[in-house]
Amino acid sequence: MSGTVRDTGAMIAGMDPAPTPGAWVFATDPPAAAMDHALATIREDEGLSVVLPEDVALAHGLDAAQPMRRIVLRVHSDLEGVGLTAAVAGALAAEGIACNMVAGRHHDHAFVPARDADRALAVLRARAAAG
Repeated sequence: MSGTVRDTGAMIAGMDPAPTPGAWVFATDPPAAAMDHALATIREDEGLSVVLPEDVALAHGLDAAQPMRRIVLRVHSDLEGVGLTAAVAGALAAEGIACNMVAGRHHDHAFVPARDADRALAVLRARAAAG
């Protein structure tokens, strides 16, 4: 796709991490009424995993004990680009921050525990600046 970045160094330097408002939860097999609010889904052997806004999960009686914040990596990373996910996960792991990556067609999304979101954003900005 034209306009995407494939070079590892360029993806990392250009990741431009940005937080999104609100908290998110990972839920399994939510009711159909919650699906209109799903940000992402993946079918697993255990059922349908869905990323939902925290308030939607709570309204439908779903487990929201692990609220996450989403940080969008605004670089238009190529689907065949190598190293961005590893760089993000590695930088966060080095600081003891859990990270769940979800890849979209145009951007990667890092979900981190809500309590660590500010620190995670600072870590990712520093990693981007270091190239």
